[in-house]
Amino acid sequence: MKKSSPIRILASLLAFAIVLPAAAIANTAIEPAPRAGNWMKRHEGLVETAKTETACQVLFLGDSITDGWRGKGLAVWNENYAPLHAVNLGISGDRTQHLLWRLQNGELGALRPKAIVMMIGTNNTGFESDKKTPRNTMPEIAEGVATLIKYLRAQLPDAKILLLAVFPRGEKDSVPRVQVSEVNKLIAPLHDGKTVFFLDIGAKFLAPDGTLPRDIMPDLLHPNEQGYKIWAAAIKEPLANLLGKN
Repeated sequence: MKKSSPIRILASLLAFAIVLPAAAIANTAIEPAPRAGNWMKRHEGLVETAKTETACQVLFLGDSITDGWRGKGLAVWNENYAPLHAVNLGISGDRTQHLLWRLQNGELGALRPKAIVMMIGTNNTGFESDKKTPRNTMPEIAEGVATLIKYLRAQLPDAKILLLAVFPRGEKDSVPRVQVSEVNKLIAPLHDGKTVFFLDIGAKFLAPDGTLPRDIMPDLLHPNEQGYKIWAAAIKEPLANLLGKN
């Protein structure tokens, strides 16, 4: 029997989700959802930003790791991306469904970037607050990423998408490390070489023995300034290619 490729599986899942009533969709990773607390204020602020940033060439989408360009990565951002009028739509703690909701509710605004850099999904791994209920399975997370890609292609058809593999996290061979590795295997086939370009730079952060150095990611999840320098260097040429600067 001929085996289906991961990309065909994801495409089938997406098509199936479209014809089902919202109440029947079991995968929370593809159900657009807002969050409580200060999150809504941050969203509203980004909506206002998106209304005026018409010169934006590069759009960054993601969670706390992307959000960190405003913190530990700010100096690196100012050097590499401020000249490109880049816009950062990362919000700490977001999962695929939260980013999807934000994009569907005004955060794209007047933005017409030439390139989009997206990394999302690490917060869909692990467990809910009860420490027993898994947030999502790895195929569900991959479907969430695929749903975002589909939405972005529909809304910004002229933009090139640099889809980054989820960065390695946790100790070597730990459950979180294995989970993100599996997610990355499932989303890699979303690469089509025309509009979507998958790039795994995870090895850039690792020591030769596969451990994640704390002088790059002190909490084994979030990069420090050195980590953001590594990130910027790793995507410099691929991003330039997408912008037509090479």
